[in-house]
Amino acid sequence: MPCNPSIAGLTACILLGMALPMPPSPLIAVILVAAGSGSRLGGETPKQFLSLAGKPVIAHAAAAFAREATLIQPVGDAVAITAALAGIPHLPTVPGGATRQASVRAGLDALAPHAPDIVLVHDAARPFLPPGTIAALIAALETHPGAIPAVPVADTLKRGSDGVVTGTVSRDLLFRAQTPQAFRFALLRDLHRAAPDGATDDAAILEAAGQHVALVPGHEDNIKLTYAADLLRLERIFTPMMLPRVGTGFDVHVLVPDRKLMLCGIEIPHTHGLSGHSDADVGIHALCDAIYGALAEGDIGRHFPPSDNAYKGADSARFLRHAAERIAARGGVLANADVTLICEQPKITPYAPAMMARIADLLGVDVGRVSVKATTTERLGFAGRKEGIAAQAVATILLSA
Repeated sequence: MPCNPSIAGLTACILLGMALPMPPSPLIAVILVAAGSGSRLGGETPKQFLSLAGKPVIAHAAAAFAREATLIQPVGDAVAITAALAGIPHLPTVPGGATRQASVRAGLDALAPHAPDIVLVHDAARPFLPPGTIAALIAALETHPGAIPAVPVADTLKRGSDGVVTGTVSRDLLFRAQTPQAFRFALLRDLHRAAPDGATDDAAILEAAGQHVALVPGHEDNIKLTYAADLLRLERIFTPMMLPRVGTGFDVHVLVPDRKLMLCGIEIPHTHGLSGHSDADVGIHALCDAIYGALAEGDIGRHFPPSDNAYKGADSARFLRHAAERIAARGGVLANADVTLICEQPKITPYAPAMMARIADLLGVDVGRVSVKATTTERLGFAGRKEGIAAQAVATILLSA
């Protein structure tokens, strides 16, 4: 038997241990205001469509709202917004007005047929939506008709004119307002329709009507892209922290007649070549092991077993390309690669620039990140007796923390 929703019925349910009926979830809509020209930032592209961490600024905000709200109502240029929000569900874009207030009013009118319970109004130029902000706003609407995130003013405020200070303003009880700002939809719609133009945010319209707007904690990272320096700050927020990972590699192959000599991807004229299952490029093999080691993915034999005839006589460039693909697959960046060839002959220095260029090409990095050098063992050991060539390598990879 379901609970009677009356107070007496709910009391009886509690006493009998019956499940209480859940209140219906409110229908939440978002007005994404993207009609501004971004003139203070400069440039031909409006700031909300600039690229940030690989996608438009507006797309970051829309993706965050898609996880929190039912309806997203963009306001602005339909062609640009449709392209920027590809893959993110949203209502058809409506054109903006001459002012921000007119643009919000257009969004409210477009949402009216959907009759949402709550509307969030957000500047599309604020790409970072701090976790917990929407939940705090919705909670505040249980006791207030509107709520905004805000940060207390910490700096001393000055009035100025003609380049000089004309007075100091007390910062007590002052806050910096942010978006999204949350309201009961019907109230904001009605007040917007009656309000004169000139409000710089929607909370001001409620304030002018004598309504109390709640303050919830804002966040310093909720940055509105306005100036070029703001874009740099936002890039730091959206770029994951990268930590260095270092791997080392070592390989050795015997010199034999009737084999071409491949070192670091370059064929070197010599009387002997290196013996091995593949082309036995000792430099590339050591570097592959260094990269796999930095990624904690074993060694070259794990990825290309010498028992597999598919790799018999294979060009070792194939192995290094695979190592580069593994860096990319892990979201990493190769910071540098350093290879040392150990041999008496041939002389490596004349070929080192070509070797570095070849390795850089295979790894898809600037040649300035690659080093190839050589040393001898002062005629000691197998390398000193010209029986083989060894190589050691170090690779530094930056991976997300």
